[in-house]
Amino acid sequence: MGAQLIKRQGGTGTRRRRTRAGARMSEINVTPFVDVMLVLLIIFMVAAPMLAVGVPIELPRTAAGALPGEQEEPLTITLTSDGVVLIQSAEVANDDLIPQLRAVAAERVGDRVFLRADGAIPYAQVVQVMGALNAGGFRNIGLVTESGGPGFGADRAD
Repeated sequence: MGAQLIKRQGGTGTRRRRTRAGARMSEINVTPFVDVMLVLLIIFMVAAPMLAVGVPIELPRTAAGALPGEQEEPLTITLTSDGVVLIQSAEVANDDLIPQLRAVAAERVGDRVFLRADGAIPYAQVVQVMGALNAGGFRNIGLVTESGGPGFGADRAD
């Protein structure tokens, strides 16, 4: 079995003998597979951040923690710095906001909605949109912020 060394009679060298001439190689070469997997990994790592669509707004910072997740895709209402209201990524006129929210609420199972508002938006405008959400049938409103804001002494142990 395998290669054996045979001493030549009358010669000084050795030669290798194969078990079968022209036998197929029974080993799997995984190098091309690993190369392809690494290329795919790099492609997905580069492409994944580009798949996240959103409206660029400057969220206010707070010390509050994140809310627990849901089974249903969350409904997101966005107020941009120039006062435009968006449901998910579709722009909505202020007069059409409540009817569209009622139509969306009729199709959804839960009443959870996330409100994203630029930090430069006046508080009165944010409260008006919250009132429209309430009138549209959404009672469970979560305000989206960025972490790392002022804690107002919450981080101190007294």
